[in-house]
Amino acid sequence: MRRSEFGELADHVFGPALARTYVRDLVLEPIGGRTAEQALDEGLPVRAVWTALCDELDVPESARWEVPPEQRR
Repeated sequence: MRRSEFGELADHVFGPALARTYVRDLVLEPIGGRTAEQALDEGLPVRAVWTALCDELDVPESARWEVPPEQRR
């Protein structure tokens, strides 16, 4: 998973405004008490950060991994 895919999935799952807020402000204990933005900037695996964010926000597995083709950038 690339960081660009992370952003696309976050926008799809949470909506662009909430995605930015969650990524920038929500502290995720499973990745060391960092925000997703901090973890990505520090080089943590993108998939691990995405999983931690989804787990924290109770995103069902079925909604985590694919943006429908008609909604892709």
